[in-house]
Amino acid sequence: MPGLLRDYFVVLPDSVAGHAVAGQLPVPDTTRTAGGAGGTVTVAHPSGRPWVVARPLVRKVSHLRRGDDALVLIGPDRVPEAVLAGLLEGARDRAGLERRLARLPGLHHVIAHLSGETWIRGTASGLRRIYHARHAEAGNIASDRPAVLAHLTGAPLDDGALALRMLDFLPHPLSRRVLWRGVHETGAGYGLALPVAAPGMAAAPGPPEYRWWEPPPPELSLTEGARRLGDAVAASVRAHIGGLDRISCELSGGLDSTTLTFAARATAPAELSLLTVAARDRYSEDETWARRAVETAQGGHTVTPDTSALAHHIIPADQAPYFYADLTATAAELNDEPLPVAPGRARAHLLLSRAHATGSRYHLTGYGGDELFLGLPHAYQDLFHGNPLTAWNHLSGLRHQLGWPLLPTLKALLNRSTFPHWLAGAVTTEPQPVTRTPLLSWGVRQSLRPWFTDHANALITEEFRAAAAGQAEPIDRWRGRHVDIDAVRMGARHFQAMEDIGMTIGLPVAAPFYDDRVLEATLAVRLAERISPWRYKPLLVEAMRGVVPDALLARTTKDHMSSDEHQGLREHAPDLADLWTGSRLAEHGLVDAHQLLRLAAEPFSPVLVEHSISSTVAGETWLRTAANAWPTPDRTPTTSEASR
Repeated sequence: MPGLLRDYFVVLPDSVAGHAVAGQLPVPDTTRTAGGAGGTVTVAHPSGRPWVVARPLVRKVSHLRRGDDALVLIGPDRVPEAVLAGLLEGARDRAGLERRLARLPGLHHVIAHLSGETWIRGTASGLRRIYHARHAEAGNIASDRPAVLAHLTGAPLDDGALALRMLDFLPHPLSRRVLWRGVHETGAGYGLALPVAAPGMAAAPGPPEYRWWEPPPPELSLTEGARRLGDAVAASVRAHIGGLDRISCELSGGLDSTTLTFAARATAPAELSLLTVAARDRYSEDETWARRAVETAQGGHTVTPDTSALAHHIIPADQAPYFYADLTATAAELNDEPLPVAPGRARAHLLLSRAHATGSRYHLTGYGGDELFLGLPHAYQDLFHGNPLTAWNHLSGLRHQLGWPLLPTLKALLNRSTFPHWLAGAVTTEPQPVTRTPLLSWGVRQSLRPWFTDHANALITEEFRAAAAGQAEPIDRWRGRHVDIDAVRMGARHFQAMEDIGMTIGLPVAAPFYDDRVLEATLAVRLAERISPWRYKPLLVEAMRGVVPDALLARTTKDHMSSDEHQGLREHAPDLADLWTGSRLAEHGLVDAHQLLRLAAEPFSPVLVEHSISSTVAGETWLRTAANAWPTPDRTPTTSEASR
């Protein structure tokens, strides 16, 4: 079954119809993963009917029942029964269980039945999400995969949600718009309470959401916050790779990947493979810093000694695909949604394939580090309320670095527009200034692309208008925290593409920075100490002292790959032309295929310099995969037929 390789689970009601749904679940093609890993794990209701049906490829399912109460955790490794018992026993209600779960590192889905209530939730970072839909006969069913629910309920694609995904950044709450009608996403930080169906009857409609996570107050000093962050990163790394003999890390040479390399080394695997993709740009510094990190590690200049055998694999620049290579290969994974990282799939696939060839059993990446530790300018709005002098001092330094004019910066700083007001004008047909634009609002204002049709523009603007008219609530009442958390959750969605690629290869891929404990430790630090225009990622640097050598923590630069993307437009112009010939997005009336064909023949067009095409490419490739993911059944068996 093409396009359905990522593992998934569903949560079903205790009814005959729910049992019938379990027999209609799509089966992943495990023959295309290394070793043919897979299998079904079923956790039953007390009646014996299926409650949680999981088909994991790389994740592990842990479960425990104590009388009528039960707990299921789906995460990077199995949780010992003693730990499950400690979580479940003594927790009289949902709040009591959440207090115990707050000490659990790693990234887990939680499904629980406690005191007569069934509920399910993902992670606050948004890397693990929950979806629900109403089945005609079984009632409310939930899953971590919207495509599975669409398959079970026969849900059609939603053109409005598809049009939104052609934007580069989809802000909260529009990021929750699912690609299939009738399938709904539960907000990150929220859980879903599933009604208990009476025997033989469908569950009541409208499962309510409840908030289980709040960002911590920013009250810790840099010193205390760094200690807490260091502990959280170490715990998350152990939760993913602790006890494994062979692991791998992407070592780009940047601070984030270097941090995780040394954190992984501290778990003392027998073999640690480090992979670096050489840059084509002769001014790039990443490879130099990556080599320096390996030399330092091999020299034993760290505070924490270990005996891991280190192997550094450098992939030559001429072997690294440009962006937009092998676009049709995305048919191997059906992501939850189109993702702007899709044009870089071939590059990611090469890196993970090389990691898998080393015998690695788990691969770590530094995804999430920029969103967490760089600090976005919007945060100075928050600081200005409590400490205007410090805020202006910091903002002045940033203003001079970015070339922001004085008066527009002051105007942006004093702006008090509400979140719904900002959301209503967050997209425009006007081109956006590329530089010298103060970024202090609720997010980034975006321009509609010139190749979008009037129909697509109308759909997109109506989606934003409707969300604003519905008095959309921000993630946090403070602009900076809202933007910070939204950026982390956006990055987590993008990282899922890496996880899906890893599953096609048979290699689990992890981003420990998306662990909720890491997010909480970061947000708990006082803003004036967490970010600075004069220091590069100060919180991460202080957290890693004693783990990463000081000489490596001193790096203050970051490489970019924009040249590879622009060159990819030229190298793969014929592939892009093929993509727009018979375009599925054009069939939906969302893009002008003729204009896209002209742009494919003019890869250095000023239009492509001003406007990124990556999200449109991602939408096209995703739509082709989704359309062929599985055969559409002629009809859905009735409850009476399924129960025979």
